[in-house]
This record gives sequence, structure tokens and C-alpha cells, in this order.
Amino acid sequence: MVKDFYSALKDRRSIYGISKEPVASDERIQEIINHAVKYSPSAFNSQSSRAVVLLGEQHDKLWDITKNTLKKIVSEEQYAATEQKLNAFQSGYGTVLFFEDSQVIEQLQRDFASYKDNFPIWSHHASGMLQLVVWTSLEAEGYGASLQHYNPLIDDEVKREWNIPESWNLVAQMPFGKPTMEAGEKQFQPLEDRIKVFK
Repeated sequence: MVKDFYSALKDRRSIYGISKEPVASDERIQEIINHAVKYSPSAFNSQSSRAVVLLGEQHDKLWDITKNTLKKIVSEEQYAATEQKLNAFQSGYGTVLFFEDSQVIEQLQRDFASYKDNFPIWSHHASGMLQLVVWTSLEAEGYGASLQHYNPLIDDEVKREWNIPESWNLVAQMPFGKPTMEAGEKQFQPLEDRIKVFK
């Protein structure tokens, strides 16, 4: 049963134990991503966010690329732990890659010069909102996910492998799959220290 939005947002956590067992159809996954990309907000309705969904062998290939890239730069003593972490991501069902299109941002900078310095910041706001929508939607569907940042180390090879436009800049990677473990207890700071309401 699909969770309501508030429950999904509350339960959304970084889940590192994931498996390749399907929870929903590939068509449903694409529907979730399509809906998130179409309806997530962006400054000036710029719609600068882009997503690439990797499933099956393509998902595995991404984490092979990441392992091969890190093996070249991480010390031999540290690589075993790194590889173990990457294997955990690879054991999932798929990965969503999040990009921002620099052509859109640069055009806005030309069209609205007064806000020029803010458009790259607002672009990352848009990406962050899209990531949350996708993450929460996957949680609602029964998938566990986490957010990873191996960019810019893997950017060039990712663009070559999947023929990604040069103007798309990789922002984050979200491996997801059926949860095989529970997230730990989350601690919260007091809301009265974080929120002010004036009437």
C-alpha cells in the first residue's frame, strides 16, 4: 500500500541496506520520476533540473565506473572499506542521477542580469527540491534510498557512457532498492529552537 505524503516524508531516511528485489514495476519507477521532474518547483520556472534513471545492468555499470575511478585515487588500505560501501549501493535495484542544465542557467543570467549571481544558487535549490520529491516518492512506493555525491570524480565517464549533454552538470546520485535493514533512530533538535511564528 502506497503511503501518504506525510508518512513518507517522516519515514524517508538514508537506507544503505538495499536489494535488487523489485518493489514496483520499471514503468511505475519511470512514472514517479516523470511526475517529480515535471512538478518540482524551480526559480523563474526555469525547469533546469534533469534526471537519468539507471536500472538493471546500467545501474550496475554506474557503480563499476565509480569503483574503478576511486580505486585509482584511494589508498590501497582505505579502498577495501570504500569498495564495500560501493558494493552496497550496487546491490540495489537502480540509481537516479540528478543533473542541472548549465545552458538554462546561463540563459537566465543573460536575460535577468540583476539576478545573475543567484541563478546558480537557485538551480541547486531546484535540484534539492527534486531530490526530496523523488526520495519521498520512492519511500512511499516501498523503496529505500540514499543520496550520494561522487561527482565530479565520475562526471566525464558518466557523460561518455550514457551520452549525456555537455551542459548537464551532475549534482547527486540516488541508489535505491528494497530495504534489507532498518535505519537507525534519528535524533531531532527542539523545534522551538528552529521555528519562529509571529501572529
